[in-house]
Formats: sequence, C-alpha cells, structure tokens
Amino acid sequence: MHYIYCPVCGTKLGEKVAGDDGNVPYCENCEKYWFDSFESCVIILIANEYNELAMLRQNYMSPKYWTYVSGFMKPGETAEETAQREVYEELGLKVDRLFYGGTYWFSEHEQLMHGFIGFTKKAAFTLSKEVDDARWVPYTEAPDMMFPEKEGNSQQPMYRKYLEIIKRS
Repeated sequence: MHYIYCPVCGTKLGEKVAGDDGNVPYCENCEKYWFDSFESCVIILIANEYNELAMLRQNYMSPKYWTYVSGFMKPGETAEETAQREVYEELGLKVDRLFYGGTYWFSEHEQLMHGFIGFTKKAAFTLSKEVDDARWVPYTEAPDMMFPEKEGNSQQPMYRKYLEIIKRS
C-alpha cells in the first residue's frame, strides 16, 4: 500500500528523503515517515506419515484448483505461530513438525507469503466455514490439483521443497 494521506491525522502527505530509501511519504504534522506497506500471510503445505498432502478447496478462490492452508498474520504473532493457528483453524489438525519453506511475493494482492512445510499424523479434518472441501491426496497426484505455476504462485516451489525433504528422509 502506498500512503497518500497520514493514517493518524489525515493530512495529505508530502515527500521527504529517508536515507538510502530516497523520497518517502512524510507527514509534516506528525513528523512521521509512511513507508509503503504490505500484508504478511502464511501458506502451509501439510503432509502426513503416508506422504499424503492436505489439499483444500475454497470456492471463493477457485472452484477448479486446490490449495494449501493459508491465512493472514495477526499483530503480535510470529509466522510460525500463525502457521500453527491456521492449520488448526482450517483443518482441526495439530502440526508436529514445521519447517520454513521461504518467502514468496504475491504481487496480485501485494502480500508477502511466508511458506512452511508441516507434518502431522493422518486424521479426519474438522473444516472451518471458509474451507469448502479438503482431502488427503497422495503427493504424486497433488500437482495436478494445484494452481498452474506462474510468478507469485507459491504452491509449486513449496511442493519442490517438500520433495527435497522427503528425499533426505
């Protein structure tokens, strides 16, 4: 998000040099810089002991493609805490092991996605209202269900990281 007005006092922002960042929106009234900001989210590939992946369908995103657990970070949460919370909220599962899978810029929505690969025991799902369907899928079948690979799509790169992890195991 690029700030035009000060979120505190409503004054139209000017620009002021902020070191190496160059001109940055600045509020003369509050004496505060307003650097461009973006949302931070998590996306979690969940696997069980049978190398099945939890694939979710959320019709508001796409009735055709399946995805991983994802959600927005809350103020005060770490990315790891958000990942654990989102898996429990959306699927009713506790994550046993969690590995960081990197960050991915999703320009379409100006979001920084913190990717994780989580492992849990196979169990029935308890779906949240925002998940229309979920199923355990053999990892070899999952790519056919995913969004196509393109810039900003973190599913495919995370899947490749998962393959690296299970090869080492």
